[in-house]
Amino acid sequence: MRKEIEWIGNSMMPISKQKTTVEFLGKQEIDKAKKFHMSCPGYEKTPLQSLNNLAQLLGVAGVYVKDESYRFGLNAFKVLGGSYAMARYMAQRLQKDISELPFEKIISQEIKDQLGDVTFATATDGNHGRGVAWTARKLGQKSIVYMPKGSTIRRLENIRAEGAEAKITDYNYDDTVRMIAEESDRKGWVIVQDTAWKGYEDIPTWIMQGYGTMAAEALEQLNDMGIHKPTHIFIQAGVGSLAGAVQGYFASVFEEERPKTVIVESDQADCFYKSAKAGDGKPRIVGGDMTTIMAGLACGEPNSIGWNVLRDYSEMFMSCPDWVSARGMRILGNPLGSDCKVVSGESGSVTIGALSMLMQDEHLKAAREALGLNKDSRILLFSTEGDTDPDKYRSIVWDGECPSY
Repeated sequence: MRKEIEWIGNSMMPISKQKTTVEFLGKQEIDKAKKFHMSCPGYEKTPLQSLNNLAQLLGVAGVYVKDESYRFGLNAFKVLGGSYAMARYMAQRLQKDISELPFEKIISQEIKDQLGDVTFATATDGNHGRGVAWTARKLGQKSIVYMPKGSTIRRLENIRAEGAEAKITDYNYDDTVRMIAEESDRKGWVIVQDTAWKGYEDIPTWIMQGYGTMAAEALEQLNDMGIHKPTHIFIQAGVGSLAGAVQGYFASVFEEERPKTVIVESDQADCFYKSAKAGDGKPRIVGGDMTTIMAGLACGEPNSIGWNVLRDYSEMFMSCPDWVSARGMRILGNPLGSDCKVVSGESGSVTIGALSMLMQDEHLKAAREALGLNKDSRILLFSTEGDTDPDKYRSIVWDGECPSY
């Protein structure tokens, strides 16, 4: 018997008398990040695919998927956060505004001479670490990357190919973060992590602002299609930095008219779903091995900054078994009619899988109605990675691993 999707509406919004400010994710701040990314060689907006035939099948007005497999040739969105945070760190060290340090200048020998040697360190399932390693190599600096147990050798090799010193630990993601944070304190490394804790908030904030480039691009692309805003956004959450960035940007731009947002997690690492279910406004932690194909979402401890944003602005939280992600991979990889194919990895596809079930499974009718999903709905989703583990991708899409039924 298969495990089913669980969902809960957000009853926590009234708890905070005053909502968390999202000004730090507003247009002014995100424009800074976007301008920095535009200065990077190889920058292009990643495609926003309008899947019209899928929308018709699901009974909605539009389904739009931001395809991050094209980002800087790295097959995932994560480099947006790491690169911007590292640039902001260097700007802070130099007592300059980031607007004074486009990519060409920040990688110059002049800047390297001023800063000396810097070692950037991070814990990652793969995509974030590869982005940090890529940026460090461009900067002429060193990177150290620790990966949680269960990480694939292919992702480890991709990180090492960017020049990083990388290894797979015997710990889960959250314990690996603690491990590298402790080593960074002892050895003077600069930790670049997209989760926040007491005393470590600047870099996670900058990472979230870097992710905002993707949200800003998506809105521009929708506007180019003649669409003022989506009615709904489905966004996946690991520690919640990406989800918080997307939610915060759209909440800042549209305020009370913001799209309805659904936070989607793996049921093995559903800390936000469990936090919402508790209903007291306090974050909950999920421990253990968190065995899921959605490696990029296998994080059990919420980013405190992201949690505050998602608690105060999201409409629904969903906890999804692996088959939902696998279904999403197959849907995107086998398009209907003239719809474009999207190669989406395990952590990139769970939202489309969840949306398809919401619209087609009568057991989820109450959730569908609670969100007001109907023939007028225009839904924005983010495929955050391509086939970063090609063997796993083929096992799911070609060979039927994790069947829906």
